[in-house]
Amino acid sequence: MKKLVAPICASICLCLGLSAQAAPQQKVDVLWDRFAAEVADTEKGLDGVLGVAMLDLASGRTFLLHPDEVFPQASSIKITVLAELYHQAEQGKLKLTDPYVVQQSDIVQDSDIMGGLTPGVTTLTYRDLATMMIAVSDNAATNVLIDRVGMDNVKALMDSQGLPETRLRRKMMDLKAAGEGRENVSTPREMMTLLERLYRGKLLGPTKDDFFTMLATHKNSWIPRGLPEGLKIADKPGELEGVRADSGVIFLDNRPYVLCVMTTYLGKERDGEQVISRISGAAFRLFDHLARSSDYGRVISVSNGH
Repeated sequence: MKKLVAPICASICLCLGLSAQAAPQQKVDVLWDRFAAEVADTEKGLDGVLGVAMLDLASGRTFLLHPDEVFPQASSIKITVLAELYHQAEQGKLKLTDPYVVQQSDIVQDSDIMGGLTPGVTTLTYRDLATMMIAVSDNAATNVLIDRVGMDNVKALMDSQGLPETRLRRKMMDLKAAGEGRENVSTPREMMTLLERLYRGKLLGPTKDDFFTMLATHKNSWIPRGLPEGLKIADKPGELEGVRADSGVIFLDNRPYVLCVMTTYLGKERDGEQVISRISGAAFRLFDHLARSSDYGRVISVSNGH
């Protein structure tokens, strides 16, 4: 009988240890379940199709809704162009400070900055063009960069990352290509994966920080709406008729996360925008709880240490 005492005690200690570990996790599960319920409720009320991929960059935990469905990306595909631009800069194929002289042939619809510059005179750097592409979604600047980095090279970069559904198939405002079905596309899971690899330095090295500084340039998008001022959000929205999408990294202190929300077949585009903002708000509440709390949910403020 005495020989059984030690194994039994060890077993009890192990069970107590597992119970202690399970208790905080169960509470965290409640928060994730609440987020999932809000997404489900949001999807139910949407006249359209919704896809979501979210990744906790601290724990690796994900939330996925229709993650492998292919969605039109509109201007969100510009994340891939920016990634290839910085990738080629690291390879020495170009410099971000290389000059480019604006040409009249560059100008297409929705070129709010390029359209106001002086052709044959105004000189910009490729980083300037990237700023215009991301901050105001200038389509002429985007097309110049696509020509410079090469559409096939963007495809090769996505292939190298195991992202076969993320495709830049046409330049901006190429309605003929769009009419032929050559749409710029990705999936929620693949865009989430791309952003995670960029964040973790698996795709870019020394230029990674500048890449995210660029992507965090202030812009009119839906993930940031309703979130605290000053929170760094590196995202790129996209809009077409019947389509709204937004993907990015939210640099919340202690709990950064990736959020990709895509909608299509929308009855009303405004509904898609509101859905993205609603899901973003729910995601922020989840991660804000986790960022400010102990494993048991206790928030310890400087003014209250009891």
